[in-house]
Amino acid sequence: MESKRVILVDDSAAVRELLENALKERPGMEVAGSVGNGAAALEILQERPADVLVTDLVMPIMDGFTLIENIQRLPGKKPKIVVLTALMRDDFIQRAVGLGADYYMLKPFDAEVICQRIADLFAPSASLQSLPSPIQAVTHSLDERIANIFLSMGIPAHIKGYHFLREAIKTVVETPETINAITKELYPSVARRFNTSASKVERAIRHAIDVAWTRGQVENINQLFGSRIYLKTDKPTNGEFIALIADRLVIERSA
Repeated sequence: MESKRVILVDDSAAVRELLENALKERPGMEVAGSVGNGAAALEILQERPADVLVTDLVMPIMDGFTLIENIQRLPGKKPKIVVLTALMRDDFIQRAVGLGADYYMLKPFDAEVICQRIADLFAPSASLQSLPSPIQAVTHSLDERIANIFLSMGIPAHIKGYHFLREAIKTVVETPETINAITKELYPSVARRFNTSASKVERAIRHAIDVAWTRGQVENINQLFGSRIYLKTDKPTNGEFIALIADRLVIERSA
């Protein structure tokens, strides 16, 4: 039996490498392309059809939504589409599935689960009724949800501000009134947990926000909040940033 050709589309080389290594271990699967944006993936598909395309949504040059739309216009057989993203929003899910995605799965992910979902799409005995739901409902812990948000914003896990910012957001989610005493209560509270000073917490959080803006992730941030809140030249204060994310998480919890 001919191997199923899989194209991986994600602007993170680490994500693509992880998936590629997992797919190489699966019999009957072959990585036909590994690219960082939708335009490059479309070029591959125009040269030779593939069986499956695994794509993120937020990418440079051409995003995942535009890629899926363009795939539907290609002549001939269309690939199965697995969306793999850190963005957990109902409108994004419904739009992706409406455009033709077969699965919508969330980061962080288990590469073996992705491989199994690809295999499920081609199981000889599979029917519409027996296949899993295209929307993989995943209930993340608060830490995981914050990690997803930071990933989409481009805030790297190795910097101190990542950990300070995560702890500050968790505190505000659990105790909303602390956002009104950010210098007197919130920073000192985070500092005590990490055995450091409140001033270092404030500077490290500011650096984490600066990194997100430097990496050009402002559009991702606006998508997360559902409106164009910020411009590239318009950075929020620490308190504004913490409050926005905390409010978003509280809304998700109550939904």
